[in-house]
Amino acid sequence: MSETPVPAHTRAEDVLTEIRSNLLECKVCFESFSLQKRDQTARNLPCGHVLCLKCVCALSHPVQQKLECPFCRKLWDVGSTSECRALVDLQEILLCESRPKLSTDYRGWSESLGLGTLRLLSAFGGWGTMVNPTGMALDETSGQIVVVHDAEKRVAVFNPQGTLLNTFGRLSNICYPLDVALTKTGHVLVTDAGEQSLKVFTSKGRLLATIQGFQLPWGVDVDSRGRVLVSDALMGTLNQIVMDFSTGVVLANRVVLKELTHPRSVASCRASGNIAIVERLQASFTLRLFNSDFVPLTQVDGFGLKLKNTLSLVISAVAFDRNGDIIVGDVQNGMVWSLGKLQKTPELTPLVSGLIRPAALAATVSNVLVVLDSGDHVVKFYTEDAEDLYCDKK
Repeated sequence: MSETPVPAHTRAEDVLTEIRSNLLECKVCFESFSLQKRDQTARNLPCGHVLCLKCVCALSHPVQQKLECPFCRKLWDVGSTSECRALVDLQEILLCESRPKLSTDYRGWSESLGLGTLRLLSAFGGWGTMVNPTGMALDETSGQIVVVHDAEKRVAVFNPQGTLLNTFGRLSNICYPLDVALTKTGHVLVTDAGEQSLKVFTSKGRLLATIQGFQLPWGVDVDSRGRVLVSDALMGTLNQIVMDFSTGVVLANRVVLKELTHPRSVASCRASGNIAIVERLQASFTLRLFNSDFVPLTQVDGFGLKLKNTLSLVISAVAFDRNGDIIVGDVQNGMVWSLGKLQKTPELTPLVSGLIRPAALAATVSNVLVVLDSGDHVVKFYTEDAEDLYCDKK
């Protein structure tokens, strides 16, 4: 007797059910990992086993700050745990797949514009050189690139050709870095979610200051006046910090924006002084634009862009190019887009495609686009024309 074939959609549903029960729940408390609840985020132990943050805290010795893995019984420092990036990516993919499909096919839409107006010029990195990188900053003068990641030393400094110049920031200094920025004086600013602080280092890697008062410091940038901007994803705030970097003394630290919704990436435009902030909620986003005095100028969200362009984006990073246009990383489609001047009607222009997880963006003075693709642990350079790389185009 012949067997009745199982419909493909049924097999797919079974696979998704198995993924959610076997991969996306903590095997200690049996609660599902969550992208929204910090205590239920998935955390990697150095042995490879995964627990939720709540169980990591519950099983940790309060004084010794040690944790015995409940599966293999190996003993680890609490600070040695890290975000399980693979499960975060998987959860975001499943969230995107569970939403209604667009009536217009993405591939056909994007191909009508071209899959990116920029082409890959060069790249460096790879697993080992970078370990789950989360943030990147570009030194506009020297061209050096600073990356924060999960390696033994959390900060890595590269020259423009990808040669590793320096590493610093061990677990004793940085627990879990999320973003990095550079000052004109060469100081390195790191948001440390693990210790709920902003760490300030000299260009050589000496810890100069630790600024407390945050719950989940996420994005960091420096405006044209040298003031530091830090977003707090849990408090829903943006802080402005004025600091004397020669002495490490904080002169002012004030909340300039409140009631934001999980603010993450923040960018300041060197030309106009405008400030862009990305707010994330599940698999959607809001991009807000303020002037240098934090007066709201405009905003756009995923729903509004989808109505105009029939395309769904999930923004993971924001930056400005030298002309003041806003560029964003899109983890849902693995792309980088230009939104032009956001004060006008946003016009989606595809710049780069084929990325896995664009985590950070920067534009050089010659308008070369630098992308940190945390999905394959690589820094990538894109340009319109490699032959005109060092020409100042008007």
